[in-house]
Amino acid sequence: MSKTTGLLFFLLIFISSHVQGENGVMFNNLSQQREVIGEAAFTAKDYKPRLVKHIVLFKYKPDVTAAQRDEVVSRFMSLSHSVRPGESSPYILYIVEGVQNSGEGADNGFEQGFIVTFKSEGDRNYYVGKPLVKTPGYYDEAHDAFKQFVAPLLSKDNGVLVFDFSLK
Repeated sequence: MSKTTGLLFFLLIFISSHVQGENGVMFNNLSQQREVIGEAAFTAKDYKPRLVKHIVLFKYKPDVTAAQRDEVVSRFMSLSHSVRPGESSPYILYIVEGVQNSGEGADNGFEQGFIVTFKSEGDRNYYVGKPLVKTPGYYDEAHDAFKQFVAPLLSKDNGVLVFDFSLK
């Protein structure tokens, strides 16, 4: 293989392992997108408009009571009323929740699930906040407070699973 062919092969593999962002800028993760475009654009409500599903699964510690679980649900569901600064309506389209009831035996111990729906990736990025977005005003402080509340209740063994996807 010639040096030129080898270099082209390397570049092809490198490029194929990255996702092409807007305006031809190459990204391989959300942190890089944020760094290139800045937190204001990254969390803007019109950044990559399309429905985004944010799935959150919880596995609780064995000593978590039913009352504590109910409080988790109440606080999580109240996030649906969060409003961005300067806005008048919530940025979350809706949240649904439920407890695990599948008989497939593939739940890996997860007990509670939530699905949060956003109008854009920017709204999802604003919601996620830390550690992805750290500047106050560019993330939902209510969601940050919820994460601090729920963390001590979750199993030390993979107590949370988050999976996001955009609808086509």
